[in-house]
Amino acid sequence: MDGPNGQPPADLNWVADRFERLLDNVERVILGKREVIARAALCMLAEGHLLLEDVPGVGKTTLAKALSSSIDGTGRRLQCTPDLLPSDVIGVQLWDSTSRQFIFHEGPVFANILLADEINRSPAKTQAALLEVMQERQVTVDAVAYKMPRPFLVMATMNPIEQQGTYALPEAQIDRFLMKAHIGYPDEVFEVAMIDEGTPQYDAGTLAPVMTTADLTRMIQTTERVHVSPDVCRYIVSLVRATRPKLKHHQERDLVDIRGAVQLGASPRSVRALHAVARARAASKGRVFVDSQDVKELAVSVLAHRLILQPEAELQGTTPESLIERILLIVPDPVAAIRV
Repeated sequence: MDGPNGQPPADLNWVADRFERLLDNVERVILGKREVIARAALCMLAEGHLLLEDVPGVGKTTLAKALSSSIDGTGRRLQCTPDLLPSDVIGVQLWDSTSRQFIFHEGPVFANILLADEINRSPAKTQAALLEVMQERQVTVDAVAYKMPRPFLVMATMNPIEQQGTYALPEAQIDRFLMKAHIGYPDEVFEVAMIDEGTPQYDAGTLAPVMTTADLTRMIQTTERVHVSPDVCRYIVSLVRATRPKLKHHQERDLVDIRGAVQLGASPRSVRALHAVARARAASKGRVFVDSQDVKELAVSVLAHRLILQPEAELQGTTPESLIERILLIVPDPVAAIRV
């Protein structure tokens, strides 16, 4: 995939340029959070789904709306509530008296970007309605499968603090989110800028699009051609397997404490997820290959939310993020060894 004189091909330079334009556009409304915006955009480039979990008021919904507005496609918002029904999400068959037959009326899930706001406020039956569409990009109603448009992305927001009127997400659904991101509070300078009369104010819903769905599809297809070496592939697998308890590993002695804290490790789906998003990061930089650093930068965002810790470990203050960071220090980086 190399271009002339060893330079990146034009397609990858174009992907990197479009990616930066997207970040610049979203950063108009999410000040000082370029790294978080980049992770959300990488998730979209890898054709995954994104879970935004953070306290109220930091811009979770704004980020999702800004990304949706930046793409000239179909974006829909689903406000999740305890009385939300599966048919409110995927659609319903209604009798048409004129044609004397049932006609399928599409739900809000039929969009390029679906914003599921406060997803943990919807009951288990409604959450289950998203399982098929997130994995297979289709919904089945009365034995008929209806395909989603491409690209298709679910961006869900969740408040980890409030518990009243909420329903825990099942592990099967959490595992379908390619990445989980936290926005966090802004730095003081950006918080001042939010109320500074001299700072231009933008609304996420009125941002001008900087690319079309055809552009995004082309970016996705170009990303799929980025090379991942066998060494990097093995490194990804080693990182994922290191999260699983009771598995033999060449670093077993160093990992015994980590595995003792884990009740359920990362699934095989996470191997493909980390592989895909590492490709996306390389493409966003205009590179034709994935470096181990791409994997390291994204490992926490891809793997941490898939771990279930032992209660004893949680009581001791251990977090999934800290365990992934420790694993990154223990599992050998084959690419770094080659550099040396």
